[in-house]
Amino acid sequence: MSEDLVLAAVRLGSGGPVVDVRLEHGRVAAITTDQQISAGARVIDGQGGTLLPGLVDAHVHAVQWAAARRQISLADARSATEAVTQLVERLRPADPGELVMAVGFRDGLWADRPHKDLLERALPGRAVALFSNDLHTLWLSPAALKLIGREHPTGVLIEDECMRATAELPVASAETEDRWVADAMRAAAARGVTGIVDYEFADTIVDWTRRLQSAPPSVRVSCVIAKFALDDAIARGYRTGDPVQGSGGLLTIGPYKLFVDGSLNTRTAFCHDPYPGLQTRGNLELPPEELVPLMKLASANGISPAVHAIGDHANTIALDAFAEVGCGGRIEHAQLLRPSEFGRFKELGVIASVQPAHAPDDRDVADRYWVDRTARAFPYGALLAAGATLEIGSDAPVSPLDPWDGIASAVTRTDDDRPAWHPEQAIPLDAALIAASQGRDSVHVGDVADLMLVAADPATVAPADLRTMPVLATVLAGRLTHLAA
Repeated sequence: MSEDLVLAAVRLGSGGPVVDVRLEHGRVAAITTDQQISAGARVIDGQGGTLLPGLVDAHVHAVQWAAARRQISLADARSATEAVTQLVERLRPADPGELVMAVGFRDGLWADRPHKDLLERALPGRAVALFSNDLHTLWLSPAALKLIGREHPTGVLIEDECMRATAELPVASAETEDRWVADAMRAAAARGVTGIVDYEFADTIVDWTRRLQSAPPSVRVSCVIAKFALDDAIARGYRTGDPVQGSGGLLTIGPYKLFVDGSLNTRTAFCHDPYPGLQTRGNLELPPEELVPLMKLASANGISPAVHAIGDHANTIALDAFAEVGCGGRIEHAQLLRPSEFGRFKELGVIASVQPAHAPDDRDVADRYWVDRTARAFPYGALLAAGATLEIGSDAPVSPLDPWDGIASAVTRTDDDRPAWHPEQAIPLDAALIAASQGRDSVHVGDVADLMLVAADPATVAPADLRTMPVLATVLAGRLTHLAA
């Protein structure tokens, strides 16, 4: 439940005046400079921090992120051999029969290739499942393949085969997963997050309704409808944007997720031009003749499509489908576009749901496989200039569930000591903050009290330091979900 709060001595937005902000019944009730405090209200000393709209991570896989926070990371492995060595070194004592899991490997630039035999030699007889950073590749040991009743020549499964095998692996109990998710969402709230869009490949509405019965979540959740669940969603009368019954507005019905292609690191993003040296243009997972009818069925029933498209050909197909169906919606990722496509997002009413932290993460693999095309890769500046609406997400666990990471990457186009990668595609800080707050640009009387209080005015912080912005407090519907010590 919300409580009456006064956020005292806070700066109202970047460069704004120092004010007191009173919250009542989950909304901003008053913004004053006379320091008149309501009787009975709880007063939070704002310490001169800057009050901003709460952050919304527009693309999260909640269960996978929650689990990844507890798994071995192979993100810094520079080869398949090194990944296996790190796995063995970092493996904690466990039951020999327990499934060994690790996450985060990036094999796009490796000189050697993953193979089930590498895992078998290192951990004989152990069931091992390693997930790539982009979640589009699953590397399994012989014992893990046997566990799910499969045979495979290399143990390296990609795209649809990867997704299906992932769904067949043993998982923690619902009670354990719910506890992990709750912990992860509290950590997100500590970074100023007040909402997520959950793209978990599951019945997210059922899962989040169950979690809500245990305790109010630390974030609002837009519950995405997976491809397999469309007929059931229509039968239940779900419509995108509607509140989930009994959730008090904390849960809403999300969009309908469809995949047109794969990913860059797995070299399956569907492109107009071939990948150098690979004799492939990527994978077309859902051709137009299948994509368009699904989008028509969804939109005719009030369910907005969210179409995964990374390669430039996949984005052309997705935009053409939106034009044919005549509905708005979202393209998830939009990583490589032809210049002629930039203006189509505004024209068609399609949101570009982007993950700026991926640009510095993927710059090296893009330079290899999208050579001569990178000027139009992760083209946030060009999209913004063309009038597109941007929304920033993390795609956690692909990147951490921390919008400040995405904001910093959008502004700087780097995350290390190297110069900015295609700095012409950077966007201004104010645009990045809006994109990370689902379009909110300031705090007004009458607003829903989804807010964050940060220690410094973001406009006065060195761009590289945005990534570590201290968050003093986070408020969800007038309820404190984080208060720094």
